[in-house]
Amino acid sequence: MDGKTTTETAYYLLSTPLSAERLHDVVRYHWGIENSLHWVLDVTMNGDQSRNRKDHSPENLALLRRLALNIAKLEPSKGSMKGKLKQAGWDNAFLAKLPVQFAHPQMR
Repeated sequence: MDGKTTTETAYYLLSTPLSAERLHDVVRYHWGIENSLHWVLDVTMNGDQSRNRKDHSPENLALLRRLALNIAKLEPSKGSMKGKLKQAGWDNAFLAKLPVQFAHPQMR
């Protein structure tokens, strides 16, 4: 030993070896979630710009954002998610009917 220290960086994607087909399914499932929920939250609610860091506020606000998104998804009118959330902020009558949709969801 000459007193030199070496380091090696290892990156692990999965803890279990998978076949190529199974890895494909796992990756597609992950990106399906990313595209259907996280991306929508980022675009409609600008979640990446959130600066709350203290105590439980990040988890609490994330929960409220997901709840608002789910309630807006249940609202049957056509239109974008961002548009529905803006309308809820502008129109008290529209906002008041959203929780009713949540309590009595309709089959689509």
